[in-house]
Order: sequence, then structure tokens, then C-alpha cells
Amino acid sequence: MTKFRFCLLALCIVFGALSPLTAFAEEKGQKTGSSAGKVDLAPQARSAILMDAGTGTVIYEKNSHDKLPPASITKIMTMLLTVEALDDGRLKLTDKVRTSEYAASMGGSQIFLEPGEEMSVDEMLKGIAMASGNDASVAMAEKLAGSESAFVDMMNKRAEELGLKDTHFANCNGLPAENHYSSAHDIAVMSRELLKHNQIIKYTGSYQDYLRKDSEKPFWLVNTNKLVRFYTGADGLKTGYTSEAKFCLSATASRDGLRAVAVVLGEPNTKTRNSEVSGMFDFLFSQFKVHTIHKSGDTLGTLKIEKGVKAELPIKAEEDYTILLKKGITQEGVRHQAVILDNVKAPVSKGQTIGKLVVYQGNAVVKQYELKAPEDIAKAGWWKLFKRTTGSMFSRN
Repeated sequence: MTKFRFCLLALCIVFGALSPLTAFAEEKGQKTGSSAGKVDLAPQARSAILMDAGTGTVIYEKNSHDKLPPASITKIMTMLLTVEALDDGRLKLTDKVRTSEYAASMGGSQIFLEPGEEMSVDEMLKGIAMASGNDASVAMAEKLAGSESAFVDMMNKRAEELGLKDTHFANCNGLPAENHYSSAHDIAVMSRELLKHNQIIKYTGSYQDYLRKDSEKPFWLVNTNKLVRFYTGADGLKTGYTSEAKFCLSATASRDGLRAVAVVLGEPNTKTRNSEVSGMFDFLFSQFKVHTIHKSGDTLGTLKIEKGVKAELPIKAEEDYTILLKKGITQEGVRHQAVILDNVKAPVSKGQTIGKLVVYQGNAVVKQYELKAPEDIAKAGWWKLFKRTTGSMFSRN
């Protein structure tokens, strides 16, 4: 019996050493526990989460799904819808945004827009990201959707698309309102999505700037997120405060190819808020590293298409595909497999899921990436199919 227990203990040690960070993914139904163990990285926060932005891996969480007032962190979704409109061509940075009387009436943090005043989208984004302008947020909402209420509908729809279960918006700026809530987890997911739009860092990562610079009354902007000045690598994202929500922050920082997202809600003051987020960043950067599986543009395989104008479509990595490893653990045993659907029938739509990239450590799945069609493939006409068939009949092997 003693010999049996000794063998069992030895097997446990061996298998424990093979695991990089035990199934480090929160996607496709997999979830990792806090790798910080019993250490509370944010003891004063009511709710908190630390996430690797690249993979979505949760490193640490505390009451991360509690539904709480998000204050001005709400503006992360407002900025997300704005930059998505920019990327889609529905909006340009040079477009003028007119301030309504309603937008100008917003209290709290503001850039003191006057009714009828016009600013460019570029200037409005500065006012939202750096000064947390409630008036600028409403002006942008009205520009994009015609009214704030219509924009709020867009916000809630986008939250649903992102799979956010703990979030409901009642306004676009985070001023106290009934039925307006989110969670640290959902805010981290929103933040990660916003960071996919690289141009946002231009605004959230700036410490100071000006609005109305060439006017008689230039308005000096100083970023409400002091970490962008005092923490190396920090370049966003959004602060928040109301008497109900207390001090909140969704922050991001990047070092050595690793980007972190840290969210704290309900902190007692700004000093504690900034200190705890800095500590969360320190933990991630000191303990973890990124292992790249494929770089953007790498060929992953070929999609066979039945009855399409193209019979084959090369599938390439749309982004860098990475996993997170604990420092000191080698990537031995890490392998991956591109699983591409067989004989997909035309038509194929751009963005259609056609397979997945599965990453393993030993026999454990640690990450899955969806693979999507890079372009539309229409159904071929009968004449093209006829020529393809007859051509294959007479081709030499």
C-alpha cells in the first residue's frame, strides 16, 4: 500500500509539471481559476479582474460578475461604437459633431460644450477619453444614432453580441441611472474589444492635450487616468467615479509583447485604486510570458469549396495567435492543429466560421481560435463547373 501511494504521488507531480498554467483559457467553455492563488491583488476593491488582452486569459478575479454601477467606465462602450463606425467608414475623424442643448446640459465631468458648438470627431474622442466629457459622449451618441436613447439601444445590442451577461446600459456616459450596471468581467471584455482598434491608444494614452487650441479660450485636457504618466507601459483606458460607484478604473498596459487589462470597481479613493491596479500589472508582467503559435499572415491550411467560383481558399492567421505561459515553464509539449471544415458548399461569406485552431499542452486544450473565411466566394455557374469537371477528367496525375 505504501508503494502504491508513493507511485500515485509521483504521477501527480509529473502531470502537474506538464501543465503550463492548467488550461489557460476562458473561451469555448473552458475557464481557469485565479493563478494568483490565495493572494488578493485588489483587497480594497469591491470587484476586480486581471486579464491578458491577447488571449483573454483571466489571471485573477474577485467578485468579477457582480453587477455594479460602472460610472464613467460606461464610456468604453461609447468609444467602442465610435471607433467601429470609423473603421466601417460610417464616420471620419474630420466630421463635425454639433452639440445639442441636451448634450450641453450634462453635468459632472465635461468639456463645457455650448449649445450649437461644433467639434470634430477627433476632438470629441479626446474629450471623452481624456477628460471623461459627459457632454461630448452625448454629442457623439446623437451624431451616430440621432438620439442618446437610440445610441443606448446600440450599446445594449453590442453588449449582447459580445456575450456580456452582467451589463445593461441606460445612458452613454455613466451618470447615475436606474437599471444601469456592468461587472468587472464585462468591462474587461469591452476593454479588450476596444483595444483591437489601435487608434484608441492615441487618445487614452495621452496625458495632456488641448481643445479649442487656436481659440481665445483654449481648454487644457489632463488625462483622468494618472497611470498613463506614472506607470511604465500604461496607455489607457478609462476612469470612473460617482458617490454610488466609488472609484473605478479599467486600465491597460503593455510590456514585452504582453498587454494586460485590469479592472477595479468600488475602490475607496484614487490612490488605492491606482496602487492596486499597478500591483496587478506588476504581478502579470513578472510572472507570465507570451508564446506565439502563429504570426498574422501565416498560412494555416486550405479550405475546399464545393461548387464555388474558387475550388480552394487559403486560410491565413488574421492576427497573432498566442498563449500565455508562466515564466520558468518551457513551451515543450505545446502543439497546435488547424481543424478546417471539409468540402464547404458555396456560397461562402467573408467572416464565416470555417474551422478552428486548437492549441494543446500535452493532451489538454489550452486555447481555441476560430478560423474565418477571408473573402466571399460565390456559387459557380454551371458552365464553370462543367469546365472544371471535364478538365479534371483529362488532367494527368
